[in-house]
Amino acid sequence: MPIKIPHALPGRSILEQEHISFILEDRALRQDIRPLQVAILNLMPDKITTETQLLRALGHTPLQIEVTLLHASSHTSKNTSADHLEAFYKSWDEVKDRKFDALIVTGAPVAHLPYEDVTYWTELTNILDWAKTHVYSSFFLCWAAFASLYYYDGIQKNRMPQKLSGIYPHKVVKPFVPLVAGFDDFLDVPVSRYSEIREEDILAHQSLDILVKSDLSGVFIVEDKDNNRVYILNHLEYDVDTLQKEYQRDVAAGTNPNVPYNYFPDNDPSREPAITWRAHRTLLFSNWINMVYQGTPYDLNEIGKIDLLKTGKVA
Repeated sequence: MPIKIPHALPGRSILEQEHISFILEDRALRQDIRPLQVAILNLMPDKITTETQLLRALGHTPLQIEVTLLHASSHTSKNTSADHLEAFYKSWDEVKDRKFDALIVTGAPVAHLPYEDVTYWTELTNILDWAKTHVYSSFFLCWAAFASLYYYDGIQKNRMPQKLSGIYPHKVVKPFVPLVAGFDDFLDVPVSRYSEIREEDILAHQSLDILVKSDLSGVFIVEDKDNNRVYILNHLEYDVDTLQKEYQRDVAAGTNPNVPYNYFPDNDPSREPAITWRAHRTLLFSNWINMVYQGTPYDLNEIGKIDLLKTGKVA
């Protein structure tokens, strides 16, 4: 079963060219199936590129998925048109009374700021609190993973002296965990960030497990098994040319960046890179969606009530 998308979504033509499985809204309405309800809070400036990357990743799962795109209403987007937001996005205020099987929160280009100085920090923390009782499983990407680990567990980020950028070798350290089922022992992963979270700070929390890491770039996938949260510190969702565009942007900005590690053939930025992480991207998202499907209640209203039965606490 495919993801459900609107007819006019800009990324539709790209998904068609790549033979990504999707279903248009009118046909989905005729199927007697409860699709998984997945909310995507898109914090990236270029929302069309990011939403297409995530829909591509979700489109390989075997279940029908209905996606609700969300934007931060406390921030004015400068890189995505108001028409696009009006046509395809909702604010959290519009959906906060709903419950979802899953929530994805993207990264954001605000790593240089303290969390509390981000314009939409209060709104984001409200959403993180809401997710505890209104979402079965949460999936945080890059900056959102850093920010959520900080908000939920008090884990601090550590600024690195220079941006970490490139394709880094990673190792699966817990191969029999469902989230990384089918992964090779080693995998290439796109990395693009200015900060890191130290392994010892994560391991200090009993509920957190490190599943994949790199000797060169550090922690990659962290799972909170007690709260159904997944933290992805790098970028399997990236397109083949995303790091290339970032590097060209940084060169144009005069920041004198290093050439992304292990990315361009012979380390030559004039040559076109190749994608080496597509299969693991598909596996990661498919495994996660399967875990959501296996665990989420059929009646979405039961989300949150399950936690009350476990803890005896009123949310």
